[in-house]
Amino acid sequence: MDHPRLILGNSNKRFSGVTSTMLQTLPEVAARMPLAVLGGHHLPTSTPTLTFRQLIHTKGTPTRLFHARRNDEMIQALAARKLGAPLKIVFTSTAQRHHSRFTRWLMSQMDGIITTCSGAQSYLEKKADVMIPHGIDLHRFQPPVDKKSAWKSLGFPGDYGIGIFGRVRPQKGIDLLIDAALPLLKNDPAPTIIIVGETTPKFRDYQKDLQAKIDAAGLTQRIIFHGKRPGSELPALFQGMSLVAALSRNEGFGLTVPEAMACQCAVLASHAGAWQDIISEGVHGFTVPCDNVTATHEKLATLISDHDKLLEMGKTGRAHVEANYTIDQEAQSLCDFYRKVQTS
Repeated sequence: MDHPRLILGNSNKRFSGVTSTMLQTLPEVAARMPLAVLGGHHLPTSTPTLTFRQLIHTKGTPTRLFHARRNDEMIQALAARKLGAPLKIVFTSTAQRHHSRFTRWLMSQMDGIITTCSGAQSYLEKKADVMIPHGIDLHRFQPPVDKKSAWKSLGFPGDYGIGIFGRVRPQKGIDLLIDAALPLLKNDPAPTIIIVGETTPKFRDYQKDLQAKIDAAGLTQRIIFHGKRPGSELPALFQGMSLVAALSRNEGFGLTVPEAMACQCAVLASHAGAWQDIISEGVHGFTVPCDNVTATHEKLATLISDHDKLLEMGKTGRAHVEANYTIDQEAQSLCDFYRKVQTS
């Protein structure tokens, strides 16, 4: 096979957020430089792939750039280089936690470190070489022609929607939104909360307890567990919402917020992921401390007190994402950094 200039790690057979972010930029990066992926999991059929054996049989070829996003991908790249493959290696660190000693050692062997937001940057002992935020597919996530009509087309009760997207589990802060919203929805018949995401067997009791709390408040028709939906339905669900909450107790980056903003939703997000980097307070929505029901309640009350203001925040958010958080921008920044590392 031809020897590509760029190798992307893809070591996890289970689809994950890391896999998703790699796949989102894959077409745009491939249009800018020849690449192959180490591991064929979850890839479009036309994507060039290679095996580890093929990777190490590149002695005598020009130096390639290997982009690792997991520990085992750093190990694969370092092993290939030890066996003679001419590689420069970069690693993306998105974790908002302190790395283990072993991970720190692996990172010390890299030729470049990328991070995605200031939150992840704050956990690095040595500052990353570059910060490249994730981007959004603006063709997939678009504003509706009319927000009110988009909401009505979903068939839910109420005048407008508040969405929260992600697996139903404590980490995603579903309980925080419900606890903050219960007293507000009792006095305001306009908003309906839609919870979109899978509940795995481990967290069925968590959902059951939340449902009991909703039922006891007499809001069964106003706070709805919509379950896991296919990816093809997500853009329309975002388009129908006037406000999207993202209240994770911890998060790597958190694409939900820019996806929502791209669909002209105001946002209410916790101090997790990249959300404080993305959201301008009172302009696109608000951010609140993690695991803080009181602050969430106060900001939610402010947001739903003026629906016209919500709509204006959504329009401002779309413009902000267009200017700063597109897949095209992310891919171009990645390729610029790859070339810089390759020639250093």
